[in-house]
Amino acid sequence: MIFINKKTGVTIVILINDQFIKRNQDTHIDIEDRGYQFGDGIYEVVRVYQGKTFRLDDHLDRFERSAKEIFMELPFSKTETKLKITQLIEMNNLQDGIVYFQVTRGVAPRTHAFPQNAKPVLTAYTKKSPRPIDQFKNGIKVVTVEDIRWLRCDIKSLNLLGNVLAKQYAHEHQAEEAIQIRDNTVTEGSSSNFYIVENGKIYTHPADHFILRGITRIVVEEIANKLGIPFIEKLFSVKDVYRADEAFISSTTAEITPVIQVNDKVIGNGPGPIVRAIQEEFQKLI
Repeated sequence: MIFINKKTGVTIVILINDQFIKRNQDTHIDIEDRGYQFGDGIYEVVRVYQGKTFRLDDHLDRFERSAKEIFMELPFSKTETKLKITQLIEMNNLQDGIVYFQVTRGVAPRTHAFPQNAKPVLTAYTKKSPRPIDQFKNGIKVVTVEDIRWLRCDIKSLNLLGNVLAKQYAHEHQAEEAIQIRDNTVTEGSSSNFYIVENGKIYTHPADHFILRGITRIVVEEIANKLGIPFIEKLFSVKDVYRADEAFISSTTAEITPVIQVNDKVIGNGPGPIVRAIQEEFQKLI
């Protein structure tokens, strides 16, 4: 069954646990849901192209890993979750956009320690989201900020206030992304992974607990290996970024986006050949 908003023509079905319901239908998330009170939960965002998910299995694998890292049991198996996500996309007739899903530890009287009998809560929704083609073509400006986040950035948790503050700083400085710096080392963007290119080699922060191992980051590495481009996990500074031949970010929504300016420093001569080669191969995949 597909529910249609007669005024907008937009489908409005969401998923709560094992129920598909209209978004405007009477329902609620309990005020003592631990996701609401503690950010005690995990999430994923998956790209949908022409009605098909992109690397959904990889997202679900990371989803399971995140849950394990915070000692939380998921309410459904990977196979069951995949089926529900696929059904949601079909019910909303989503062609190009994203599907967001999260699980919180559940509802329990407010106390910091894990509750004994709380049941995890799964929610999901879809959203139309056009690809930012102009940014792919022309590149973007970014700014740098101090990385004030916690020390488990490898977990895709609901605790995103540090990322929000960084993104807001970028917005206030007419930039598309904030590149975060911890102890003079570039880690990643507020919602993306970050790379520089020097002498035909791609450099990016190691996939440790200081960054999220992005699904698109995995794809970038696969493409680089296919093209014979060295993909090197190595720490580097802002000074190294300023000297780079090229720079770019990657994420589920940003895909592969060239970075042409960092703060007041222009990088290279616009989008360069390495970024263009990665973009071309990524386009073939989708």
